[in-house]
Amino acid sequence: MIDLTATLEAGSVRLEPMAEQHVEPLRTACAEDQDIWDIYPINMLGDDFDKAMQAFHSMTSWVPFAVINAETDTVVGMTNYINPDQHGVVEIGGTYIAPSVRGIGFNDIMKKLLLDHAFANGFRKVEFRVDDRNERSKAAVLKIGAKREGTLRKNRVTWTGHVRDTAVFGLLKEEWVG
Repeated sequence: MIDLTATLEAGSVRLEPMAEQHVEPLRTACAEDQDIWDIYPINMLGDDFDKAMQAFHSMTSWVPFAVINAETDTVVGMTNYINPDQHGVVEIGGTYIAPSVRGIGFNDIMKKLLLDHAFANGFRKVEFRVDDRNERSKAAVLKIGAKREGTLRKNRVTWTGHVRDTAVFGLLKEEWVG
């Protein structure tokens, strides 16, 4: 299996492999938007944060990154490669960025780093799976050129008990214009 672990950096964005020194700053970043967690599959607030971090660390099929604002050297979120497979497909997900870096092109740079790295390492397709209620994330995925491939109906129960529909998007290497 290809090792996607690396530090990736461009402009104000730095992605570092998730490590112990990122955990407490990530807790702080996650607390900056109390309302967003209602549409995430897990909760990253309060006591649930520790449970979620334990779960992340136990998943061998995830490659987690701390998202850092390189201008301030501050952890502002997290993102992951999920389930890289032998068929050349990997998902980018489990992404959260703090309100302080939304709407300024930060996410665009972050996704470009992740996509460039995945495609440079031989992956031919990147997928995104988004709660169908999450309009901001769906718009961001479409903005980078991914195509909506369908909906997984009622396929996941979130931490709130909501049974969600998951919008699935895909971006092929030859479609990526970077």
